[in-house]
Amino acid sequence: MYEEERGPGRVVAGVGGSPASRAALRSAADEARRSARPLVAVLAWEPPEGEAMYRRRPDAQWARHWCAAAREELTRAVAETLGPSPRGLDLSLRVVRDRPGPALLALASRPGDLLVIGVRGRRAAVHRYVRRHALCPVLSVPVRSVRRAERRTLRRMTPGDFCAP
Repeated sequence: MYEEERGPGRVVAGVGGSPASRAALRSAADEARRSARPLVAVLAWEPPEGEAMYRRRPDAQWARHWCAAAREELTRAVAETLGPSPRGLDLSLRVVRDRPGPALLALASRPGDLLVIGVRGRRAAVHRYVRRHALCPVLSVPVRSVRRAERRTLRRMTPGDFCAP
């Protein structure tokens, strides 16, 4: 189901569309640069109707469509967060068809790995699952609530807004 990789540990970051996952990706990139480890950005997806319904009426074309949409979302999230070609990173992108918790744990399965996830408020089910079952260290990146006006401003920003000239 998941590729077995050899070598030094990796930094594995769960990526989605939330500000918490973006903060986790930035922290993971910093840690990967600092420790000279590869960074694996992961987006887990399931069919919108759920796996149980999909099994009743499987449609390979539909699944390919949602996998492609997930790949585009991951590519966009990484580009918006780290820039179009992040420097100093051995970066790989993974799209996995599974629930987020099991997908992240399957990729961050070695003791030398570091799993980085964002945590936002009460909706921390993935965080709780990962903390309970992880075999490697987990870095939880908390994100404070942002007011609506601040969110609008942040959405318009690009990675270039954060870099010194």
